[in-house]
Amino acid sequence: MSLRWKLNRLAAMDRREIAYRVVQRLHATAERFGVFAARVPPRSREDSGRAWLAELPQQFDAQHYTRAADRIIAGELDVFALRAAQLGFPPVWNRDPKTGRVAPLEFGKTLDYRDERKVGDIKYLWEPSRHAQLVTLAQAWHLSREPRYADACRVLLDSWIEQCPYPRGVHWTSSLEHAIRVINWSFAWHLLGGDKAILFATAEGRAFKERWLRSVFQHCHFIAGHFSRHSSANNHLLGELTGLFIAATTWPLWPQSAQWASVAQRGLEREALVQNGADGVNREQAVWYHHEVADMLLIAGLAGRANDHAFTAGYWQRLEAMLDFIASIMDVAGNVPSYGDADDAIIARLDPAPDINVYRSLLATGAILFRRADFKLKAGQVDDKTRWLLGDEASEYFRALSAVETVAPRREFAQAGYYVLGSAFETAREVRLVADAGPLGYLSIAAHGHADALSFTLSVAGNELLIDPGTFAYHTQRQWRDYFRGTAAHNTVRVDQQDQSVAGGNFLWLSHARARVIEFSATPQLDRLIAEHDGYRRLADPVTHRRELRLEHATGMLTVIDELRCEASHQVEIFWHFAPGCSVAQEGDAIVATANDAALRLVLPASLTCELARGYEDPPLGWVSPRFDSRVPSPTLVGRAVIHGTAQFVTQLQVSPLAARSEVKRSSQTDPDCAGTAAGQRLRHSAAR
Repeated sequence: MSLRWKLNRLAAMDRREIAYRVVQRLHATAERFGVFAARVPPRSREDSGRAWLAELPQQFDAQHYTRAADRIIAGELDVFALRAAQLGFPPVWNRDPKTGRVAPLEFGKTLDYRDERKVGDIKYLWEPSRHAQLVTLAQAWHLSREPRYADACRVLLDSWIEQCPYPRGVHWTSSLEHAIRVINWSFAWHLLGGDKAILFATAEGRAFKERWLRSVFQHCHFIAGHFSRHSSANNHLLGELTGLFIAATTWPLWPQSAQWASVAQRGLEREALVQNGADGVNREQAVWYHHEVADMLLIAGLAGRANDHAFTAGYWQRLEAMLDFIASIMDVAGNVPSYGDADDAIIARLDPAPDINVYRSLLATGAILFRRADFKLKAGQVDDKTRWLLGDEASEYFRALSAVETVAPRREFAQAGYYVLGSAFETAREVRLVADAGPLGYLSIAAHGHADALSFTLSVAGNELLIDPGTFAYHTQRQWRDYFRGTAAHNTVRVDQQDQSVAGGNFLWLSHARARVIEFSATPQLDRLIAEHDGYRRLADPVTHRRELRLEHATGMLTVIDELRCEASHQVEIFWHFAPGCSVAQEGDAIVATANDAALRLVLPASLTCELARGYEDPPLGWVSPRFDSRVPSPTLVGRAVIHGTAQFVTQLQVSPLAARSEVKRSSQTDPDCAGTAAGQRLRHSAAR
């Protein structure tokens, strides 16, 4: 960790947190010398807790799971952008599969996992050790009863326990990693048969069981002693509480177990309401983490219900509200905007298929749990994960819900600052615009927020046209980390080539742009949003950016009015990021983007000099990250101007659902012959460079 980062991180703390961090550091130093170490006591009981369901489901395509399990046993695993990576079986757990670097077995709590020279890319190193593949192996045994899948579970666990000894190495640094691992261990434990698992039938098996339970205790002890607190008390804390609760109810075997379960459940009840607003939106302002937190609450709730640790009505109501938000921002084709950070993490990967729509899966589960026919409409069908969680009867319950053809989404999420504009929702003529006029993120560091104030996404007839480009990088590749979370990677305005908020580290913002909604209205004729932010008030000549969105339903005309209030001269850039599948071309004085049977005709302010970029690397521009550590070129339009005092830019966007493609005249995306038109005199098409 650099000195600058340490000073920036310190600046984000108050006095209480600084004192807490000092105590934690002293505690870690004492742990290094054996003080406070986990000492496994004699068990106070022998029987483990109940599974999340009284009868685990069986009605699946067993080959779907055995094929996935066979890949794992063959040493093949998908890890982020690495597809079919040859990790071996069992893997070398301390080797980063991306760089090949082997992390040292130093004392975990003082090992700097952010140092890629020492550990490689920590996301790639941690991911296999979350043990989602253990659940797949256990599912394969549960459905096929072939002993080799149960044996593979033993080999995997024994190798991890041997190679990652408590409390040394990068796998003993993060409580969240411990939590996700024990959640997956819990699913696998129950799928293998719990206390009566075939793995434990022999003397050798009973010895293996003792090794596994010993590691479970060490995991619980570690989590309980190292909760994320103060400015770090975001989804990490919720994940840690979930992991500890799941472990303490799955294995209530030690004198400490009851206290762990109680502490974790109280924490979950509290944080469910603190970290997620009454409007149902997770306060981190990151849609992927919204899904992850909803998954945490769901899994903990089901485990609690099965083990006499029922959660309150308020807890379940907040989860339902979170799913309502997902349904409202999801377009008719199931697309959800990628606002904020996303790391592709899944708390419990109960379906090994790649590219699962995690949002539709949550809505399918929520449709049954909360008897919501509107969730059923958005989910479309029951997925495997839902049936693993709710049982073989889930499909029948889903079918029994009353059918609805359309549903009016919630339009206003005032606490979070998200607003839904549009018309003909859930039909082939749907127009859905999701605007962000909310805070940067959660707590003082706003770790997973992006500098995207007053940005919006636009989908027409289920086709994404204007998008949020995503995340791409976390701990490594700093230039790309800064780009994808910066203002230039969002459909908004940048001033003087500076981000709206000031970053101080990969997960740290030093100053936060504050957005304020002035007016929102939605009528049968017109949707209107007016908002502004103060992110550029920090400049020597302060600038306020105010944006008005006006969507006329009868004409499909979206008018975007950007006003920059200031006194001196400034450089202004307006960015428009198109989906990778869009064909973007010039037509007269307009830019036309088409995707399948939807079209967007964008008429720019005459005062802008414009450039159509795709795949720039230095500086980055014209990229989309469809998944973590993966990026693809995508067309991005940027308009530039120098203003002298207050200025206004009016952009008109004509949306056309079901537009006949033959009606749209297009020229080549990189055709230089556009210079003969008026628009061509100020528009430069650019390919990757």
